[in-house]
Amino acid sequence: MEQYAVEMLHITKRFPGIIANDDITLQLKKGEIHALLGENGAGKSTLMSVLFGLYQPEEGIIKKDGVEVKINNPNDANALGIGMVHQHFKLVECFTVLDNIIMGVEPNKMGFLQKKEAREKVMALSEKYGLHVDPDAKIEDITVGMQQRTEILKMLYRDNEILIFDEPTAVLTPQEITELMQIMKNLAAEGKSILFISHKLNEIMEVADRCSVLRKGRYIGTVNTKDTTIEQLSAMMVGRNVNFHVEKKPAHPGDVVLDIENMTVASKVHKNNAVKNVSLKVRAGEIVCIAGIDGNGQSEFVYGLSGLEPLVSGKITLLGKDITKTSIRQKSILGISHIPEDRHKHGLVLDYSLEDNLVLQTYFNPEFTSGAGFLRRKNIREYANRLIEEYDVRSGQGAVTTARAMSGGNQQKAIIAREIDKAPELLIAVQPTRGLDVGAIEFIHKQLVAQRDAGKAVLLVSLELDEVMDVPDRILVMYEGEIVGELDPKKTTQEELGLYMAGAKRDEVKA
Repeated sequence: MEQYAVEMLHITKRFPGIIANDDITLQLKKGEIHALLGENGAGKSTLMSVLFGLYQPEEGIIKKDGVEVKINNPNDANALGIGMVHQHFKLVECFTVLDNIIMGVEPNKMGFLQKKEAREKVMALSEKYGLHVDPDAKIEDITVGMQQRTEILKMLYRDNEILIFDEPTAVLTPQEITELMQIMKNLAAEGKSILFISHKLNEIMEVADRCSVLRKGRYIGTVNTKDTTIEQLSAMMVGRNVNFHVEKKPAHPGDVVLDIENMTVASKVHKNNAVKNVSLKVRAGEIVCIAGIDGNGQSEFVYGLSGLEPLVSGKITLLGKDITKTSIRQKSILGISHIPEDRHKHGLVLDYSLEDNLVLQTYFNPEFTSGAGFLRRKNIREYANRLIEEYDVRSGQGAVTTARAMSGGNQQKAIIAREIDKAPELLIAVQPTRGLDVGAIEFIHKQLVAQRDAGKAVLLVSLELDEVMDVPDRILVMYEGEIVGELDPKKTTQEELGLYMAGAKRDEVKA
């Protein structure tokens, strides 16, 4: 009989209004990479949170190495050799990498912190697994990929044998994803057992030995990845066949909606400007994508455009009106919608209800606020229920669910519903499908194309090469804060796009 590193047998976990895990059994072999696949809100993160001691199941048992164990909290999990990298990292931003890694298990002698030996152990682990972190860098100053490596080192420093990765590639660049896949393979080769939550089917096919599928809180089945296909996995996940190609008619661009002239935005990290003298135009009825490796000024460009950061210089015109110094609310009223890259920081108020988040930018309209200044709660509820239905936003208690209690993918769907329903003249969509499953990605891409076909201007910012090649009508490549190339997605290749993104091909482009 096979000895499993971990067995979760008949696990049931309920929340108000929803059964998140309904009699799920999951078995992890020693030394394997086991993927956990499912739609947004299918119960994957909940199941892993049960294993890590963050939640207690109402029914079912957990076995480690064939012996039943009780995991009351993450400390119990760590004591059993179980570690977890969460989808949203658990790091203290003003602390260094080293301080975050050793927090809670600080080596000391007679009450005095012994950082030297901790540093030596961290550097040895970093070297062994090819993680290459700077132990003295502050978390707030390093890339998301480096923050993730810090989380991995936290697990390795505690000698964890079972490693849980919750959506580990959702915030990474293609290069960082390739590196992480190799790191995971190295860890498995060392005998570590890995549970890997992902929506990205090509990553599962590349790195996982086996894959278990959940749908709406229930266990669908487990397959060997070498014996299945992406199409079969996607059908298991969403219960239907998924179209991986974006269906769209040729674009018919109209008048210029957005005109950016010589935009320069300062960097918060270094003295150089993050965005340097960028000019571009987006017309009605087209999708323009800004592509590039993360950290090449895309975030600062969007902050400058949306008003989150001031411009050093330059001019922004919307439908012929100068909006360079217009307030964020006024830009919204004038017809700009913004799907932000960081849904927690800029997209939602996590402790507000779903319905309140859906009217964050329109609550002051007469439809939602009376002349006396009181919110029209009935109207807000009806509006929220319509968007929840249209965009398939899943939550335990519907419109009154706290945003924090929703899965990351459903938080994203709520933001997209709010921004698109405003019927904007310009939709700025930054990483709109980050953390979404294939069914939701298919739906969002259709929404972007529908906006284009309705004569709206869409500015897409994406790190996903498949999305960059498939969705837009024009691609502008940003490298070190400058537009270095304009490409036609119908005529270019991923290889050529990659060369532009790496700065190997610079081209003078007049958008």
